[in-house]
Formats: sequence, structure tokens, C-alpha cells
Amino acid sequence: MEIAPENLSEKARYDYELVNRALEGDQKSYAELMERYRDAIYFMLLKMVNNKSDAEDLTLEAFGKAFKKIHQYTPNYAFSTWLFKIATNNCIDFIRKRKANIVSIDQNIDDQEGQYISPTSMLSSGNPDPEEKLIKEQNIQLIQDIVSKLKPRYRKLVELRYFKEYSYEEIADELNLPLGTVKAQLFRARELLSNILNNLPSHH
Repeated sequence: MEIAPENLSEKARYDYELVNRALEGDQKSYAELMERYRDAIYFMLLKMVNNKSDAEDLTLEAFGKAFKKIHQYTPNYAFSTWLFKIATNNCIDFIRKRKANIVSIDQNIDDQEGQYISPTSMLSSGNPDPEEKLIKEQNIQLIQDIVSKLKPRYRKLVELRYFKEYSYEEIADELNLPLGTVKAQLFRARELLSNILNNLPSHH
């Protein structure tokens, strides 16, 4: 294992250790990284978008993107700096797309409808794709560790989908949410979980 450079603070050195442990297959390290930065990222994004549900969605996306690229992180600067940069860039993209979409979107559409994710990237059928299958078959402990760090809204969605195996329609009914919202939020949750699973050395 590489030794973290001296220029990092103690906190950043500990993060670097967590990143290395995560890459070696320690699932709990991902959960710990999320726990350390979830609220800070969320409040930063909330200032940028001024909408709680968008900020929650973007927080999850930021971690999903960071975990997908976690092997690219180098300790030239703190992990938190790297993570905040990913979160900020992702949020700026979101705001830019939303501005571009305002013109073409019917003003009456509920802001939470998840219209900013292209419909093709979402599952139109109820059949699980390989990623969903992987998450369902995976070590439930990992999913529970990560899920316990999510905001309650996401926690409930993931539990219904992956532990109770509800369909999207059943989840929408149960939580009284529009189907589009359920699909968009589960898409983000699935990205996060599959990005972690894909980084683990081997799927048991």
C-alpha cells in the first residue's frame, strides 16, 4: 500500500487509507467515505440548486461518479477536494441542462419527475438488467451498509426494490410518488451501488 504524501492533513491521510482499503475490496470503507462527506456535499449542492430533492439526487450522483473513478484518485490533493470537484462539476452540468430544457419542457411538469435523465438510459420494462441482477444477488451486507448512509427517501426505495423485490409500479404506489421519479431515483441508486460492486476485486 502506498504511503500518503506528507502534504496531506491527518484527515486526508485517513481518507486515502479508506480509498485504498475500498479498492482492496473492503466494502465498509465505501460506506465510511459516504458517511464522512454526505452532509457536506449535500449542503454545498443545496446552496447551488436551492431544492432539497435535487440536492439529494445530486449528492447520490456525485458519490456514484466518484466511486466509479475512485481508482483514478491520486493523493496529490485531499480526497475531499477531489470529491467536491466531481460534485460541483456534476451540479453545474445539471443546472446547465435544466436551463436548456426549460424552454422545451411543459412548465406544469412536476420538478421531481426526473426528466433530466434520458428515458433510454432508464429501464422501461420491469425486468432486471444484469446490473440489477448483480445488486440483488450481491452480498446484502454491503447494500445495507451503503443504504444505511442514504437519506431516508432513497433508503426506502432501495429496500423495496432490492430487498423486497417490488416492481417500479408497486414502489410508486407504496410511496405515492410519480413513476418517473421512482425510476430516476432508482437509476441513480443503481449507478452508485453497481459502481461500488464493479470496483470490488471479485464478485463472490
